[in-house]
Amino acid sequence: ALAILGVVAAPITSGDTALRSARLIIAEFIHVEQHSIRKRIYICIPVFAVTLGLLWYNIADENGFNIIWNYFGWANQTLAVFTLWTVTVYLVRKNRNYWITLLPALFMTAVCTAFLLTSDNSFGLPAMVGNIAAIVVFVISGLLFAMWKGKISRKQI
Repeated sequence: ALAILGVVAAPITSGDTALRSARLIIAEFIHVEQHSIRKRIYICIPVFAVTLGLLWYNIADENGFNIIWNYFGWANQTLAVFTLWTVTVYLVRKNRNYWITLLPALFMTAVCTAFLLTSDNSFGLPAMVGNIAAIVVFVISGLLFAMWKGKISRKQI
C-alpha cells in the first residue's frame, strides 16, 4: 500500500503543485487575476496542452523521458543559480552574511556553465573546454560581484 502511494500519489501531487505554480506564475506575468474560474481556464488550457505535448513526446520517443529529464535538470539547476544570486544581492543590501549564498552561487554558476557547454543536448563541446570555461566564469562572476559590492559599499557610506 505504501509503495502504491509512493509511486502513484507522490507524482500526482507533485504534478498538481507544478501545474498550479505554472498557472499562477503565468497569470502574474501577464497580469490576469485568478479569482474567476473562466480566467483560470484561459491559462490552464495552454498549460495543459504543453503538458500533454510533453507527455506524448515522452511516450512516443523511446529516449523522450531522458531528453525531457535532462532539460528539466538543467532548468532546475539554472533556477537555483538565479535564486542564489538574488538572495546574495538581498543579503548584501541588508548588511547580512552573504557568503552563505555567494559561494554556492559561484559554484552553481560554474557547474551550469560546464553542463551547458558540454552536454550533448546543447553545445556538445569537449569536457576540458567546458571545465576551463566554468573556471573562467567562476572567476569573472566573483570579480563582477566584488566590483558591484564595492559600488554598493561606497554608496552606503
